[in-house]
Amino acid sequence: MCSIWCVALGVLALGAAVSGEGRLSAEHSAVWGPGLRAEAVLPARYFYLQAVDTEGQRFTSSPGENAFQVKITAPDEQFTRVGVQVLDRKDGSFIVRYRMYASYKSLKIEVKTKDKHVAKSPYILKGPVYHENCDCPQEESSVWLEEMNCPQVFPQIQRDLANFPVVDPDKIAIEIPQRFGQRQSLCHYTIKDNEVYIKTYGEHVGFRIFMDAILLSLTRKVKMPDVEFFVNLGDWPLEKKKPPQNLHPIFSWCGSSESKDIVMPTYDLTDSVLETMGRVSLDMMSVQANTGPSWEDKNTTAFWRGRDSRKERLELVKLSRKYPEIIDAAFTNFFFFKHDENLYGPIVKHISFFDFFKYKYQINIDGTVAAYRLPYLLAGNSVVLKQDSIYYEHFYNELQPWKHYIPFKSDLSDLLEKLQWAKEHDEEAKKIAKSGQEFARNNLMGDHIFCYYFKLFQEYSRLQVSEPKIRDGMEKVQQPDDDLFPCTCHRKKTKDEL
Repeated sequence: MCSIWCVALGVLALGAAVSGEGRLSAEHSAVWGPGLRAEAVLPARYFYLQAVDTEGQRFTSSPGENAFQVKITAPDEQFTRVGVQVLDRKDGSFIVRYRMYASYKSLKIEVKTKDKHVAKSPYILKGPVYHENCDCPQEESSVWLEEMNCPQVFPQIQRDLANFPVVDPDKIAIEIPQRFGQRQSLCHYTIKDNEVYIKTYGEHVGFRIFMDAILLSLTRKVKMPDVEFFVNLGDWPLEKKKPPQNLHPIFSWCGSSESKDIVMPTYDLTDSVLETMGRVSLDMMSVQANTGPSWEDKNTTAFWRGRDSRKERLELVKLSRKYPEIIDAAFTNFFFFKHDENLYGPIVKHISFFDFFKYKYQINIDGTVAAYRLPYLLAGNSVVLKQDSIYYEHFYNELQPWKHYIPFKSDLSDLLEKLQWAKEHDEEAKKIAKSGQEFARNNLMGDHIFCYYFKLFQEYSRLQVSEPKIRDGMEKVQQPDDDLFPCTCHRKKTKDEL
């Protein structure tokens, strides 16, 4: 029998539908999403299924995880090297995700329930349909942005770049290393003719792998603008000056209200997008299929696990020990402070992130900077209580307190009060959880992350007043050459054609 990973044949076999909400209708159920478009290249492509009954009513709970059968094949090919997974979101909808390990002239996607084709199945993706490692960039950025259905504007990008009316690559190439290069870990990148070049500064530059990976992935998909920029590999934002002082444009994974860094999606979120159905198990799709019990059946204790990377985390654990029936908070590691077991209790074992969602109330509290778990917490179906903070990720400013999360003061002084409110206003708390989940689903998926990066570099490149250059000491960042099934790019002419 076919297991959940059917890489050889690109098949996921699922059984019959069972539900108390009505009979599942193949005709009325809906299928949509970027994974049905050949040109929308992602590390793991995906599309959605919505179960609908014979009366035209949408299912609001699972019709059974075995409701649909999905089969992906490449016509006229002996083998289809595609991994397929169907994820039951338990709300009547599913994510179908698939990772291609080779490129094909076309793909055929069949979605069935009880051997009947669903909606307009079979879906034919007229190719070429490229896999993640295929180096075949779309030459026209406007075409790529349309193919990816990218937003016209990201407000955070506009806010960040407003601090830099012009950028002079010749000037920053000298000034930023002089100012930050001795004390900080930086990467100086130039993208020229869609090739990536780098020079590193500082001792701890291992995290460059995340930046290298997203830049190489982007250049395989779309012709990037010529651009020169510096990436901060550390946790804390660097540019603390205030206008009209001479501000330096520094790209960071975290921003703060006290700095002027240009914020990118975090390395954690970026890596989870690139490695979905690869070496990561926690990503924005897998979490949606592992949201724990229904709202009504969740444990009503507030939950937190983590390390001791901020004083307020110590206070949270002390609060938990004082009110264990209200908060279950414990440390999985001590690194920054002295471990006093009388104060903080024993170090506990790590648990699966998916097990967090057995609990109705999720506490999100800063670590060294913003806690990078927030995208995944929002994607669950628990309500998030978020600490007020000067730190933010690329999407925080689009979140609204009391709509997407319940806020509490940075010193935790009103946390118990906010938890009490949530318990006394269960329907409102449930609605906030749902809104947060919808935000994550609509703004933090893989295609949104690629769009954000591209728009950021595109907008930044337009501020440049001198030509980006491959500077002395830069080395080329090579595309991976370990692809077992190299592709032929239809956009690149072979030597015979030149």
